[in-house]
Amino acid sequence: MSIHRPGHRSVWRHGQALIATLSFLLVLGCATPPSSFYRLMPTAGSGAQGVGPSSITVGLGPVTFPQFLDRPQIVAGEGRNRLALDELHRWGGSLQDDFLRVWSENLASLLGTSRVLVLPSEVRVPLDFRIVATVLGFEGTVGGEAVLKVRWVVLDGQREQVLALREDRYASPVQAGGGPEALVAAMSECLGVFSRDVADVVRGLPKPVPLAGAGEAL
Repeated sequence: MSIHRPGHRSVWRHGQALIATLSFLLVLGCATPPSSFYRLMPTAGSGAQGVGPSSITVGLGPVTFPQFLDRPQIVAGEGRNRLALDELHRWGGSLQDDFLRVWSENLASLLGTSRVLVLPSEVRVPLDFRIVATVLGFEGTVGGEAVLKVRWVVLDGQREQVLALREDRYASPVQAGGGPEALVAAMSECLGVFSRDVADVVRGLPKPVPLAGAGEAL
C-alpha cells in the first residue's frame, strides 16, 4: 500500500490561498463605514407682531466661533474638560456657515422681513440694525443636552452705536436613543430660541433715523 503525501508545491498553494482569504477578511473587518452628514434647521417659526414685510433691514455679522468648533466633525462634550470628535458624523458644510444660514432664516421669519443680510454682503443697502455675535460654546452630549452660549450686540446699522448687549445660555434636551441626529435637532432648537430672543429685542427698539443723504443701492 502506498500513501500519497502532498508535495511542497501543494502545501505552498494551500498556504497562499489561506493567506489570501485571511487578508480579504481583514480588509472587510477594517473597512471604514461611510460618514453621515448633518445640517441645522430653522425652528423659530413665525412670530412677527406688527412688523410689515421689508419694514426693517438687519445685517448679521461678524459671528465668531471658538477654534475647537471650527472643524467638520460634530463635537460633543465628555465631562467638564474633554471633547469628543465624531469622525463618522460630520457637518455638511461648516458649523459657522450653517449657524448664520439658519439664524438669518429664523430672524427673517420672526421679524416679517426678507431684508436680513449675512455680512459681508454684495448687496449695498443701509442697515437699520447690525447684530454681532461671539459664540462661546455650541455643542452637546448624545443622550444629554445641547448647549448654546453666546454673547451678542445689537448696533445702530449706520451709526454703529450699541443699542443692546447681552450674554445668554440656551439648553435643549437630546432625545434619548436618537444619536447624533437628535443632538443636531436639539442644537437647532437652541438656535431657534436664541433667534426669538434676538427678534424680541430688535422689535422693542425704535427704528433708527436714517443718516442725511443715505440712500439705497442694490
